[in-house]
Amino acid sequence: MPSSDEYRTAADPEATVALPVVTDDTVDPQVDAEVDKAEQTLLEQLGGLSGLIYSTLPVLVFVPVNTVAGLTVAIWAALGVAAAILVWRLVQHSPIQPAISGFFGVGLCALIAARVGEAKGFFLFGIYTSLVYAGVFALSILVRRPLVGVIWGALNGHGHRWRTDKRIRKLYDLATVVWVVVFGARYLVQSQLYDTDHTTWLAVARIGMGWPLTAVALVVTVWAVRRAGHLPVDKSDKSDKSGAGTESVPA
Repeated sequence: MPSSDEYRTAADPEATVALPVVTDDTVDPQVDAEVDKAEQTLLEQLGGLSGLIYSTLPVLVFVPVNTVAGLTVAIWAALGVAAAILVWRLVQHSPIQPAISGFFGVGLCALIAARVGEAKGFFLFGIYTSLVYAGVFALSILVRRPLVGVIWGALNGHGHRWRTDKRIRKLYDLATVVWVVVFGARYLVQSQLYDTDHTTWLAVARIGMGWPLTAVALVVTVWAVRRAGHLPVDKSDKSDKSGAGTESVPA
């Protein structure tokens, strides 16, 4: 004989719907696997760890060559290094999309330097790109759609239900703030060095605030994603559907 609670459940299936209560110590292997996969995908888009390091080589070549042989030779030297990286990745059968993007990025920086007529112009594109990225990430927080959460949802197909959970949204807000700080710091420091014509220090700042800070931001992002992943929205959806189907069976 069904109890009164079971009758209430059958009459109102949504009465059993509840998000799982999970502590920070609980680890879901499936969530961890999804995070690892998404992290690997993101690293591949960046060209892997080697790609992040390769991205500094054109800068390492450009500044000393400019000092010794002048701007024109430095531009061609940087383009030559970017092209060599692209060829090397082709030979190694590595993902070439990051190398292609890097080559065109160096080409655009070289073009700006040629138009400006000064070596510091080589860094102008990166400076204002950092400003734009900082603004976009900051705006995403203001409109309550932190980009870290949006990107994570796109990578694993979870959608946007996470926005209804304050705990998860705060974690994504925190990770997004880290990216705002990284891009904002790059802009503030490098724009100051640009305005004061410290080209050599500008190159140092470009490298020092490049992949090392990106690595720090990625670590914080992965940490936030793993903490937020302890309450996977898609599993709640499955629980809702299965609960409605099983609890509504008549006695």
